[in-house]
Amino acid sequence: MSGAPADMTRPAPSAGLAWYLARRYLASRKKGRLLSFITWIALGGVTIGVTALIVVLGVMNGMQEELREKILGSTPHIMVLEPGVSLRMGGWEPLMESLGELPEVEAVAPFILTKTAILRESGGEQWAQSADLYGVSLDLDPADAPTEIEGEILRGVYALDETESGLPPVILGSRLAQRMGIFQGDTLRVVSLENIRTNVFGATQPKLQAFEVTGTFTTGMYEYDINNMYAPLAAVQELLDIRADNQVSGLSARISDPWDATAVAGRAREHIGPPYFVDTWITQNQALFSALQLEKIALGVILFLIVIVAAFNIVSTLVMVVVERTSEIGILKSMGMTDAQILRVFLFQGMAIGLLGTAFGTTLGLLISWIVDRFEVIQIPADVYFLDHLPVSTNPLDVGFIIVGSMLIALVATIYPALQASRLQPVEAIKHD
Repeated sequence: MSGAPADMTRPAPSAGLAWYLARRYLASRKKGRLLSFITWIALGGVTIGVTALIVVLGVMNGMQEELREKILGSTPHIMVLEPGVSLRMGGWEPLMESLGELPEVEAVAPFILTKTAILRESGGEQWAQSADLYGVSLDLDPADAPTEIEGEILRGVYALDETESGLPPVILGSRLAQRMGIFQGDTLRVVSLENIRTNVFGATQPKLQAFEVTGTFTTGMYEYDINNMYAPLAAVQELLDIRADNQVSGLSARISDPWDATAVAGRAREHIGPPYFVDTWITQNQALFSALQLEKIALGVILFLIVIVAAFNIVSTLVMVVVERTSEIGILKSMGMTDAQILRVFLFQGMAIGLLGTAFGTTLGLLISWIVDRFEVIQIPADVYFLDHLPVSTNPLDVGFIIVGSMLIALVATIYPALQASRLQPVEAIKHD
């Protein structure tokens, strides 16, 4: 008989068959169980690792952002100072106009910062507490305030108006007022630690001036709420005996982009010329933010090791599947499945574990981060960590990096057991006991 020869070539199994086999190998042999126990272990390892990474990096980002917000609320972006023993600046009006000519500068104002001690008497006892006293100009428009808290003072949120007693007004940080037992309307004696003179008897005597407390403020940052006080610029000049010369400590400025403070400071230095020097909020807090950034990197690296440990769970899971299914692999290869197709089956298994673990871990990590931040679940000592609760801020770039890294590690972990399975010889595999 004549005719075309029969085509003995079998059709290659599709990717759908490889995925079907991968799901079967991941599943438990017992009915009613979706996945095997060792698969759950590998899946749990990836989930825990991804969850820990997202939560911890979110906490570190939250700490940085919260501290930065609190610092910028009370600290000018740049400050212009005049070198000298007393750090006093006279004739500052032309310099203020010159600094305001820079396009990046949105507001400029004079300020005074001095170290003081406040005296409190109660029940015949007297005690003192150190504090930083800021003198702020009340002649500005609120839009021209260099810091948020000065803007609130100018808008009347915190009152520095004339008092009924005639004494100059002062507002205190809420924690400082609480520690000293000071309330609105109390008279506060402020001792200057800079304006110290020698009396006729040869003894040193500091300048003391009475203020009336007109309110308290809360920034949310412990260091500021326990140390800072604000009073009118003229009253602080009077305390330091520099009002006649209209001297100040320096000029503070707000710029359009706080992160551009270093570059703007350089241009300001060239614009105003010597002998003045320009400081920035970044320089003043560089040690704090550098430490937080280093801690974030270190914790990220350490916690990423959890994902790598989870990858070893994936390796062990797939190796056990290869050993357990050796005979079945031999049968499949004898039926026409190629090495590449067997390799694909086990790659699908590892990627399924990595994908599910990463998805579960990302979801759980974002949920925990939202709960901790929204409800302020974790309270921390403010005198140690500057903040009274643990803030969380999830960075999409960090989450994306974690997802990609986790998937890559899961893919790499599948290569060895997948190669081992694809290299099995059909006859030897079928004979495997």
